[in-house]
Parts: sequence; structure tokens; C-alpha cells
Amino acid sequence: MAERFSIPVFLYTAETTTLEVIERIAEAKQRLGRRVLILGHHYQRDDVIQFADRTGDSFELSRYAATIRDAEYIVFCGVHFMAETADILTSKEQVVILPDLAAGCSLADMATLKQVKRAWEDISFSVDEKVIPIAYINSSAAIKAFCGAHDGAVCTSSSARALFTWAFEKGEKVFFIPDEHLGRNTAFSMGIALDEMIVWDPLLPFGGNTPEEVRKARVILWKGYCGVHQAFLPEYVDSMRERYPGIKIIVHPECSFDVVQKADIVGSTSRIVSAVEQAQPGTAWAIGTEYHLVNRLMKKHPEQFIVNLAPPISNCTKCTTMYRISPEALAFSLERLADSEVVNRIIVPDDIAEFARVALDRMMKISSNPAVGMMTTKVS
Repeated sequence: MAERFSIPVFLYTAETTTLEVIERIAEAKQRLGRRVLILGHHYQRDDVIQFADRTGDSFELSRYAATIRDAEYIVFCGVHFMAETADILTSKEQVVILPDLAAGCSLADMATLKQVKRAWEDISFSVDEKVIPIAYINSSAAIKAFCGAHDGAVCTSSSARALFTWAFEKGEKVFFIPDEHLGRNTAFSMGIALDEMIVWDPLLPFGGNTPEEVRKARVILWKGYCGVHQAFLPEYVDSMRERYPGIKIIVHPECSFDVVQKADIVGSTSRIVSAVEQAQPGTAWAIGTEYHLVNRLMKKHPEQFIVNLAPPISNCTKCTTMYRISPEALAFSLERLADSEVVNRIIVPDDIAEFARVALDRMMKISSNPAVGMMTTKVS
């Protein structure tokens, strides 16, 4: 099998970091010692991830940071909502830093608290049934807090099914914010029909729906998406299977419904990593997620054939906002900390943090129960 997959579809060009910047980061880290913890998200560029003390998914990293009590500074090489979650979960004594405040998340930005409140009022006015709001972890702290204050919760891509199961035990409808693809894919994997879901467009009156459509729906999906994962198209799957018969297609559940239905495995970033790590040598993968992670898996597992599901001409599978975290920004942040100057600190106000923590705690309690939302489909 390995011979059949001997020619990669394309190669990536790795970023480079000057020796001067490397030395600056190394010196600042040495001065700070155990006082600093650098977290690197899986989608982070390689010339930043090389300096991370820990890599992983956003929520995984935030939970880890909360256990490292002697780390005075948490430098999160990710995006804004990730740093917010870290600030919520860590102690009051710990300071969370985002090396570049411009590193946001386009998906999280597709839902504002004002828009969500307006939608909630419209939905509540239209139905007598109990609606449970669930916020994807890729959302602002304010929206997480909204869910916490309205008997809802937060979910990650790996815990979405468990949270949907819990929500339907508490109410009749789920209001899912802000990724419509993850919401649709999760609900469908639970046996909920597509015609029982509607999309709520915050830019249209009443979300672009009628009161009757809202009353009939079991799942109300916010019109939002990850630009990276929505860029993967169904025809990419067809083309990959035609070019490499027998190749396994593994994609993130933020991909569109049509792509997910064509894939062999669907799962979170950590699920994708573990699937590759546990596979036999010679296994062939086409992976539908952010290209820095795919590139890293290519390098780490030369015994397997690994390619990006998207063709190189698409040039659209890089998280450009995550890419704003540069080695230079990291060096600057660390040097300032070493000189006892805090820059680019992320602080979630106490009133927001309180209810956001409620929503996060509900997720942790629910997702830790193996009897809730056990996966019976390929989505995991």
C-alpha cells in the first residue's frame, strides 16, 4: 500500500525564524523560568509552536494551564477566545497574555452578544417549549456567559454530542451558537432530520425564518462558520478518492454537511491527531483541517502517507488570524514580562467570567460522564 501512495499531492513551505529572534525568546524564557507557561494551539505556525511548553486544542490547553499553579504568566499562542477561556479557568493570580491582540477568530466574531440577545427574545416570544442555548467553545466569553445564565452550556467539537443529548433531556429545542456546520453535523448524527433544523441569520429580520418554522424546529443553528473548514468541498473528497483509491478521508466536524457525509472519519483536532498516531505504517490519509497541523503530521509521521484534503490551488486552509501570532510578537511579550511589564493581557470581567464558568463547568461535568452522548456514528 505504501508504494501506491508514494507521491505527495504537494509540499508546504515552512516559516523561518531568524537566529536573533530565537535567541531573544530563549533568553527571555530562561530569565522567566517556571514563572511562564507558553501554550501553542495545534493550528499555530511551526516557527511559533517550536517554543511551546504544551500543544493541543484550545480547551485542553486552558484546562492544563489551570493545573500549573506556579506559572505566573500564561502566554497563549492561539486566538482571543482561547485566551479568554484560559483567563476564566486559571486562578486570579495568573496573568494570561495573547502575544498579538489582533489574533481573533472570524467564527467567534460572527455572533455578538447583542445579536444573540435579540435572537433569544425573538425565539422565546415564538415558542412555549424550553430552549437550551449551547455555545461552541469558539465564541466570546460574553456569549458563553449568556448560555450559563440561561440554563445552557458550552461545548467543544468532541463534546458536542454529549451536550446536545443533555440539552434535549432538559428541553425541547437547542439553540446552537455560532457554528452551523458543527451543530448540523452533531444533530444529524443523533438522528435529527435536516428538516427539523433551521438556520438563524442575525442579519435578517427574525433570523430569516417564520414563527411557524421556529416552532417546528428542534435545532436552531446560528449562521456562522469557520472559514478554513468551510473551504473544504465535497468534490475534493471525490477527487482524492479517484487519485488515491483506498485513502482514508478524515475531517473536522466544522466542515460542511456534504463533506462530513463523504468522509470516513469525522472528529475534533485531537481526534485527528490520535487517529494518525494510532494508525499502522503505510496508512494513507487525506486530512480536512488547518494546514499547519496537517503539515506537522506529515513531518512527524513519514511512515504514513498524509496530504491535505484541499488541492494546493485552493490556498485557503490556513488560519490567517492564528498566523498573526509571530515569533517576533512572542519575543516582545516575553521580554516585557522578563522586565516585569505586562503587555497584551486578556482579562474577562468578573460578572462575565462568573456565568461563563458556569457554562464551562456544566460542559466538563456532562462530558466526563461516559453514559451521556456516547458516540455510535463516525462523528466523534
